[in-house]
Amino acid sequence: MGPDSSPKKWSLKEQRAAYLQWFALADEDGDGRLTGNDALRFFAMSNLSKPELKQVWAIADSKRQGYLGFYEFMTAMQLVSLAQTGNEISQNTLSNADLDRLQPPTMEGLAKKLKKNSGSKGESAIVACHPSESPIPASWFNSKSGKKIPLKSVTSIIDGLKKSYIEKLRPLEKTYQFHDFVSPLLTSSDFDAKPMVMLLGQYSTGKTTFIKHLLKTSYPGAHIGPEPTTDRFVVITSGPDERCIPGNTIAVQADMPYSGLSSFGTAFLSKFECSQMPHPLLEHVTFVDTPGVLSGEKQRTQRSYDFTGVTSWFAAKCDLILLLFDPHKLDISDEFKRVIGSLRGHDDKIRIVLNKADQIDAQQLMRVYGALLWSLGKVLNTPEVMRVYIGSFNDKPIRETAAGPLGMELFQKEQDDLLSDLNDIPKKACDRRINEFVKRARAAKVHAHIISHLKKEMPALMGKAKAQQKLLDGLDEHFAKVQKELHLPPGDFPSVEEYRELLSAYNFDQFEKLRPKMVQGVDDMLAYDIPDLLKKFRNPYD
Repeated sequence: MGPDSSPKKWSLKEQRAAYLQWFALADEDGDGRLTGNDALRFFAMSNLSKPELKQVWAIADSKRQGYLGFYEFMTAMQLVSLAQTGNEISQNTLSNADLDRLQPPTMEGLAKKLKKNSGSKGESAIVACHPSESPIPASWFNSKSGKKIPLKSVTSIIDGLKKSYIEKLRPLEKTYQFHDFVSPLLTSSDFDAKPMVMLLGQYSTGKTTFIKHLLKTSYPGAHIGPEPTTDRFVVITSGPDERCIPGNTIAVQADMPYSGLSSFGTAFLSKFECSQMPHPLLEHVTFVDTPGVLSGEKQRTQRSYDFTGVTSWFAAKCDLILLLFDPHKLDISDEFKRVIGSLRGHDDKIRIVLNKADQIDAQQLMRVYGALLWSLGKVLNTPEVMRVYIGSFNDKPIRETAAGPLGMELFQKEQDDLLSDLNDIPKKACDRRINEFVKRARAAKVHAHIISHLKKEMPALMGKAKAQQKLLDGLDEHFAKVQKELHLPPGDFPSVEEYRELLSAYNFDQFEKLRPKMVQGVDDMLAYDIPDLLKKFRNPYD
């Protein structure tokens, strides 16, 4: 299957059929995943240099999963073919190539191996190689804590995180009731979920229009208007057909990462839905549209569910959080302030968008930008200035009469920057999973020390109720004591007020004592297991 001297048309369908045979040969264990060792042997037949193959792998495994699925393998083969004809190995070269006329790469000795392999693997075996599903089944998350998972089941970074969670972190979380205080126990779908982008803002700041602008079409159930039209949390995700799925249904679907929302009750689930539609962008990213944040204390008390609690739950799961502002709605209401406060610990995910900026002239825009930064400075409580994207994110042409020629250029550059940020999300998804996992492990460890410390401070026999109240009243002092004794970073500790409120519903005497072996297991996981995992699934040509 070498390249012809005169390029002829070779359709993607024909390429797929040929590359599927190659993939079956390269994937020796038949799990649908081409790991580093498999790639080293197969790619060597291309006779490309090590630096060239390193670049091929880096582009093909752009999500840094640690393996190549079938479509990533196809990308790698196309890059190898381009490199063999003297082209630079880059994403731009691939994007600009005429793939219909791109011949397969020359692989030394491949024809002989394919002939030998055809007798041992039937067509059904080749097709079975195509899907790349996780070898760690979801049922293992429901089994007894600490279940040992065989190393052969770990064929990617995400699999390694699942293994570490089931064996080491989950037992600690269950023992010290971390799921009741901080975050529900993780499921398989939480690890496998696509990256999420959540949009927050007051009503009529253009959240739904922003999503429509990115998708270049409306989604099922979308409502747009100057009044508060979106009255529920809507998850926009990919699916075979266009339909809306009610919240109670989504919360019990094992293949969706929303089971944790059940803790907010039926009142919330009736205001939650999933909008499903086939779309190429939604194959890689899921969007979360939210109800407009309204002003006034009355609006908060009228909500039948914990609005800030829900936004905090989504913030922990999301890869990017967009806070949208309107030039005419710069005031940050009490509820919006609480919502922004609930994003504590996720500052790296937040991006500010000043939308509908073409509705004012350049002089007003300068003043509005300054006022927005001043307002945010009082709420975010960080010395750093947040990144603010300025533009008009909708399908209408920018109003040049208001923006002027300089504004037009500015809006275009800002829009390109934001879209670039959004395009990077799938590539950074695996890194984000690792980051969130480590963050969770550190929080669970601190929680275990706090709970065990409170248990230790309780008297053995008399005056338990009085002692518990004293511990609650002086909780900030006990936080400081735990932090000092164990040399834990103060930034890893939760909010004293939030914990005080949660702890008041528990009997401290029922808490577990510290189990050093369990805590040491999590320490070892952070110090050794995860670094070893990243080393194992890095670029095989490093």
